[in-house]
Amino acid sequence: MARPMRNRAEPDEVRAAILEVAEEHFRRIGYQKTSVADIAAALKMSPANVYRFFPAKSAIVGAICSRVTAETQALGFAIAASGGTVAERLTRYLVEIHRHNKATLMNDERLHDMVSAAMEENWTAIKAHIEVMRGIVSGLIREGIETGEFAEGDPDLLGHVVKTSFAAFVHPKLIEQCCDQDMEPIARKLVDILVNGLKKRD
Repeated sequence: MARPMRNRAEPDEVRAAILEVAEEHFRRIGYQKTSVADIAAALKMSPANVYRFFPAKSAIVGAICSRVTAETQALGFAIAASGGTVAERLTRYLVEIHRHNKATLMNDERLHDMVSAAMEENWTAIKAHIEVMRGIVSGLIREGIETGEFAEGDPDLLGHVVKTSFAAFVHPKLIEQCCDQDMEPIARKLVDILVNGLKKRD
């Protein structure tokens, strides 16, 4: 649906409108089939005007990826700050992120494809997202070490180990390969192994 911009719109308003229309197109026909000209036409502006706000289509995609991944990050932070032991929260975090990412694949395949491509191309937005999510895991492990729930160790290194070990259950492309299977029981078993390995022995 066309959304002509009003005259003398503020720059932030124009940027927001471009992202809104672009995301709508990406969800409807896919980001690969959407051109800057398509986005400009929907806004009744020239492609050159779109390029005033985003130097390339990849910049638009990166901004939308940041918006999409922000939802996942918010979920992760909420779980990390919730009640329960560190082991319980880390378990809940890993399982819920798996569920969230799989639901995105099942419910919004075209947006999933965009995020998958971004991960393969190592776009800045995805790199930043990966670091945030790893930071949440490392933060939980650090808390567990400080409270004596987990054994001594380097929380950043251990966070990287947990993230890498669980990649098959959160990476969009890897989830896609098993989308017709219920992988949660296996994910839960792996989480048990990882969390138990972190716990302090009496």
